[in-house]
Amino acid sequence: MDAFFRTHAYLVEHMDAPVRRELMNEINWHDRLIGIKGTRGVGKTTFLLQYAKEYCNVKDRKCLYVNMNNFYFQGRSFSDFAGEFYRKGGRRLLIDQVFKHPDWSSELRKCYEQYPQLRIVFTGSSVMRLKEENPELNGIVKSYNLRGFSFREYLNLKTSNNFKPFTLNDILKNHERYARDIVGKVDLRPHFTDYVHHGFYPFFLEKRNYSENLLQTMNMMIEVDILLIKQIELKYLSKIKKLFYLLAQNGIQPLNISTLAKEIETSRATVMNYIKYLADARLINIIYEVGEDFPKKPASVMMHNSNLMYAIYPLKFEQQTLMETFFVNTLWKDHVVNAGHKNGYYIVDTDKTFKVHGTETIKRTHNRNNVIHIKHDLEIGKDNQIPLWLFGFLH
Repeated sequence: MDAFFRTHAYLVEHMDAPVRRELMNEINWHDRLIGIKGTRGVGKTTFLLQYAKEYCNVKDRKCLYVNMNNFYFQGRSFSDFAGEFYRKGGRRLLIDQVFKHPDWSSELRKCYEQYPQLRIVFTGSSVMRLKEENPELNGIVKSYNLRGFSFREYLNLKTSNNFKPFTLNDILKNHERYARDIVGKVDLRPHFTDYVHHGFYPFFLEKRNYSENLLQTMNMMIEVDILLIKQIELKYLSKIKKLFYLLAQNGIQPLNISTLAKEIETSRATVMNYIKYLADARLINIIYEVGEDFPKKPASVMMHNSNLMYAIYPLKFEQQTLMETFFVNTLWKDHVVNAGHKNGYYIVDTDKTFKVHGTETIKRTHNRNNVIHIKHDLEIGKDNQIPLWLFGFLH
């Protein structure tokens, strides 16, 4: 146990988190079992250590961070480990990459039942379906998603500002005032250009090639998160990777599932399952018609965030595709986004229609049809025309 405490103390003391994630304020830390899901590279480990630094005294040994990658847990029950920690006064156990333990869900249930004053916070892959696939956790786990950096978080980091997030209704009602305030403090355009290229994943802070790092992360999402958690045989790995590349090449266009099935030599049903797994891994976003969902055929598929588009070579894409990808990604956390009646149109929460524009002029007649126009070449909007970058302040 002493070795784990020494590791915990070292990691917390040397933890460098230049941005305090908004999720820290959204979680009820009094809950006894908290699951934090997120795709690789979004900073789940740093988030746990940041929590330990803010809420715990590293010297009192009541809080402990452990990683299930540690070989100590091979063949050992971490519920027994939690019991030893609990009997020695431990009250907060932070478990990183919990899915690496084969019996993780039943072990968590055992801890919950046997140690009533122990609070457990654990991280796992976005592919995990905590409640749907682990009924023993129903009613006892509170699940949250940690996203990559929002444009707001990125901008705060780069400019040393402390801009606060807005709700969608805030933006719709007050976008002109908000935009004027922000534009008055920062030179927005170069930061936005940089963000859509390399600002979503926090490892842009590392002194490594961002695209190569992202490619490695994308491969790990498929090879480990999808294959391991979904228990897919290794021989199917190449099919999933090829499907992902084909989807990336397709852009935001209607899907031909039969053609995709033929290309990767599998069934239509398997293609649909693979698409769902890629979405769970936060590699793509699936757009459905209003009222439809999996396993129905989606209206279109796009990359989960704009950074992924630059990392896939040689992928050629239009500026319009890039901007629509950014727009959908900003809304994905708290809103339902469905396909509109034409290209570039999206219906949000079933009652709001948005049109993402390029540089084309908006006809005056369009202002009467309750469409909210999103333009990427605006810094400050007017009436129902809103600058695209401002949606990066939704979280």
